[in-house]
Amino acid sequence: MASSADTIGTQASRPGRLPAPLSRRHLVGFDTDDCVAHECGVLVIGSGIAGLVAAIAAAKTHDVALITKARLTEANTWYAQGGIAGAVGEADSVELHLADTLVVGQGLCDEDVVRAVVGEAPAALTELQAAGVHFDLAEGGEVALAREGGHSLPRVLHSGDATGAAVQSALTAALRNASRVSVFEQRFLVDLLTEDDRCVGALVLDTESGVREVFWADAVVLATGGAGQAFRVTTNPLIATGDGLAAAWRAGAEVTDLEFVQFHPTALDHDAAPRFLITEALRGEGAYLLDCSEQRFMLGVHPLAELAPRDVVSREIEKVMARCDRDNVWLDARHLGEPYLKTRFPTIWEACGDAGYDLSRDLLPVAPAAHYLVGGVRVDIDGRTTVPGLYASGEVTASGLHGANRLASNSLLEGLVYSRRIVRVLENDLPADDRAVRRVTTTNDAPAMPGTDCRDNTRLRETMQRFVGMTRTDQGLSQAAAVLEELAPAIEQCTDRPADLEFANLVTTASLITHAAWVRTESRGCHSRLDHPLRDDESWRVRTVFRRGRDVCTVPVAAPVSRGAAPDLDT
Repeated sequence: MASSADTIGTQASRPGRLPAPLSRRHLVGFDTDDCVAHECGVLVIGSGIAGLVAAIAAAKTHDVALITKARLTEANTWYAQGGIAGAVGEADSVELHLADTLVVGQGLCDEDVVRAVVGEAPAALTELQAAGVHFDLAEGGEVALAREGGHSLPRVLHSGDATGAAVQSALTAALRNASRVSVFEQRFLVDLLTEDDRCVGALVLDTESGVREVFWADAVVLATGGAGQAFRVTTNPLIATGDGLAAAWRAGAEVTDLEFVQFHPTALDHDAAPRFLITEALRGEGAYLLDCSEQRFMLGVHPLAELAPRDVVSREIEKVMARCDRDNVWLDARHLGEPYLKTRFPTIWEACGDAGYDLSRDLLPVAPAAHYLVGGVRVDIDGRTTVPGLYASGEVTASGLHGANRLASNSLLEGLVYSRRIVRVLENDLPADDRAVRRVTTTNDAPAMPGTDCRDNTRLRETMQRFVGMTRTDQGLSQAAAVLEELAPAIEQCTDRPADLEFANLVTTASLITHAAWVRTESRGCHSRLDHPLRDDESWRVRTVFRRGRDVCTVPVAAPVSRGAAPDLDT
C-alpha cells in the first residue's frame, strides 16, 4: 500500500489503466466565437437544492445565470422523501449530530467539515423556512422530527413524505422572484471552459434549438447532482448521468471517494425506471423488514435493527435475497394502520396503490437500488474545487461530510449549507480585473468510425449493476474495466446529440467508479469487497484521488485541497 503522498499507478494498472479517451480535454470540437454568448458574474449549473440556494444567495450581489438540463423542477431534490437532518430538537445537539455522522462515515469523514455543516444546520433551516418551506408540526406547534437510519434520535425535518418537492417548489418560486437571476432551461452542459488554469465559463447546448451557447462567468458553481443512471436499478431520475462530474474531470478537477456508491435499501421492486423509493422514514415510524418466511431479519444484525446505517441494511437484504432465492424482501407497515399511513405518507400510499399494493394490508416487495454517489468532485470546506473559479455543491461533490457512507437526510443539508458557504467566499475569490475578451477553440481530431456505434447504455448499466454494485471482487471489477474500455471510444466519437453526450459522461463516471473500487482493497461503508472483507484502518484510512493526466493517489482524510489545473493531454 502506498503512503498518503504516493501514487499507486502500479497497482491501478492491473485491471487496466483508465481508458485512453478519458484523457480528452473536451468532448467536441468548437470555437466559442461561433456560439451564442452570455456573460454573468456567477454561473450556476443545476436546479436542485444546491443550485437554487446558490443562485438565490448570489443574486443579492451578483448577476446570476442558472442553467439546468431539463426543467427547473426536474432534479434529484424533487424525489427526496425523507427530509433534512438538523439538530433543532430540545434533546438534540450539534455534538450528537456530529457523532452520528462520524459513526456512519466509518473513519473517512473530515471532522472539520462535518462540524461546519451540522453546526450551520439550524440557521440554514430557519432561512429555508423563511423562503417558504413548510415543515410538518407536532401537536404543540413545534417542528415535528422523524428518525431515520443511523440517527440516535429523531432529528429529520419533513414535509409529509415529499420534502424534496416542497423544498424544490418553494425555492423555485423564490428564484423566479429574484431580480438578478436569468434562468435557462433545457441547457445541456457540454464542457467547462478554462483559461490560464482558471474556470471562466461553460459550453452549453440548447437541446430544444440545437444551438451551442457559451456562458462566460467570473465564478462557476457546479450543482449537477449524481450519476445513478450508470446502474440498471436506481432511484435516480433519467437526467442523473454524471454530466457535471465528467465535465469537472475533463477540466482538471480532482475527484475522490468514487468507490462509495450508496444503495438505498428499500426501493419498490417493480419494473418502473427509476425505481420508486420507499422512504426510510416509514421504517423510522415502525415498519419492519421481513424475509421469505415473514420473519424480521435485522434484529440480530445491528442494535438499531431496521434503522441501521444504509450499507448495513442493504447488504443484509442482499444476503437474505440470496438465501431465499428471491429478488426482494418484504416491508411490513400493516400494523401502522390505514388512517395513519394515508395521512403521514400520502405520496407512498398513492404510488403503492398505483402499483397494486395496499400499504395497510399488503407486504411491499422491496430491494436495494443505486441511490447516492458519495464521492465526486473534491472540494474544500467552502466548496472550492482544485480548479480556481470552479465551485461545487451537493451530490456532485466529495466534501468529506459523508466519509464512506452518507447518514440519512444529510444530503439536502449538505447542498443547502455548502451553497451558502460558497456565496460567502465569492467576494474574496473573484478576480479583481475586468473580464477580458475571451475565446476558446479546439478540435475533435477523432472522427466517427463509419458503421460502428460504441454507445450501448444497456451493456454499461448491466455491467455496473453486476460487477460494481453493492459487493465487488477483483475479478468482477477487472471484467467491468474491460467492458468500459470497449465502450470508451464513444467519448472520442461524441456529437452534439444529447444521447451521445450523456453516454460519454456515463462511461467516464463509470470508469472512475470502477477503478476507484478496484484500488481500495478493503471493505468500508458502502464499498464492499468480497476478496477483502475487512476494514483496514492501517492502510486505508485515506481518500483515493483521481486527476486527469496523473496516476491515482491517496491523501489523508483532512488533506487541504490544492488549487491549479492538471496538464492538458490533448485538445
